[in-house]
Amino acid sequence: MHTQSHDTPSHIQKMLIAGYRKMSAQQKLKRVDELTIAVQQLALARIRKQYGTCSEREQHLRLASLWLDRDTMIRLFRWDPLREGY
Repeated sequence: MHTQSHDTPSHIQKMLIAGYRKMSAQQKLKRVDELTIAVQQLALARIRKQYGTCSEREQHLRLASLWLDRDTMIRLFRWDPLREGY
């Protein structure tokens, strides 16, 4: 068995996989949702640090520009990430 992470011992990796196998689909989706929110919070923290006290709208536009392509950002929000900065 190959571990997914080079710094995780194989016996720990086996425990994790066994735990995931016991989870229902709903529990797995909840975990994915929680991890997505955590990643978004980290990205917002970086945006706030990099751009200072920009408005909440601008913070969310910068966050969206990390997930959406430039054309979509311009079409939906009239926000050009190349001009405004990511």
